[in-house]
Amino acid sequence: MSTDGERDGVKLTNLDEPLSPDARATKRDLVDYLDAVADRMLPGLAGRPLTVLRILRGQAPFMQKNVPKYTPDWVKTVPIWAEASKREVHYALCDDRRTLLWFANQRAVEYHPTLGLADNIYRPTHMVLDLDPPGDDDFGAVVAVAHLVRQALADTGLSGAVKTSGAKGIHVFVPIDDSAPVDDVAAATRAVAARAEALDPTVATTAFIVDDRGGKVFVDSTRAGGATVAAAYSPRLRPGVPVSFPLDWSDLDAVNPADFTVHSAIDALGGRDPWAESMPEPQRLPTGLIEQGHTIPVARVAAMHEGKRRARARRREG
Repeated sequence: MSTDGERDGVKLTNLDEPLSPDARATKRDLVDYLDAVADRMLPGLAGRPLTVLRILRGQAPFMQKNVPKYTPDWVKTVPIWAEASKREVHYALCDDRRTLLWFANQRAVEYHPTLGLADNIYRPTHMVLDLDPPGDDDFGAVVAVAHLVRQALADTGLSGAVKTSGAKGIHVFVPIDDSAPVDDVAAATRAVAARAEALDPTVATTAFIVDDRGGKVFVDSTRAGGATVAAAYSPRLRPGVPVSFPLDWSDLDAVNPADFTVHSAIDALGGRDPWAESMPEPQRLPTGLIEQGHTIPVARVAAMHEGKRRARARRREG
């Protein structure tokens, strides 16, 4: 039996405090929502090192990778070497309702699992295209580009599932088998992005540098080895606390990301689990797609070199 003060052995505290000044939601709203979607959300978190966005009273929000020292011993963790910081990071594995409720009580609002499982986070189980609009009111343009991505996938025999990012964009997830190493997955992702852009370059762009996007929707193909993405059903720390909501492709044109919040999402689901229902079986990446991708420069590397070139040009002009 669960009460407001304790659920599944997790003591819940300060439930009626607002999450943030503009959240229009309390910690109770967060806990109740995550508890209600736990069965749907946990399959996307289980076995994956987890980064969370927490917001503590009187503090700025922060991303937490390393679990705190006071983490209960029943929370599963996995040590992973972080090359950038030259240290071992102990990530949580959110495999069950109890752990999810503990994170909720820690005021963990956002849930960002790795695309790879704990035994090899650099081996993604999904190819992901992240569609980012040029402004806050351009969701219609993002939807149009999502359909371009779907067409680019279909042209190579692939299919994927779609969800709002919970912010202002869209995520397209394509489940893949284990036949391709991470470099090939990254290459195939670049190729899909390039093909989507080619279908209508007036609305879609793969330009990594913001100033080069020209008011178009950015098709981000950089979510590959070791990357994290907001989980399906994860809340996002924005006004109203929207959630990353899975959709049928046919419903994209009729929704707005703000339609789905910690207050409204449960009713919108209507007892369904659209993420599980719409996710295809793992697919083999086509050889031609991989080969094309390997001819496309890695976006971050290309942007870095271009930034240096432009800096040199400015110095010469100055």
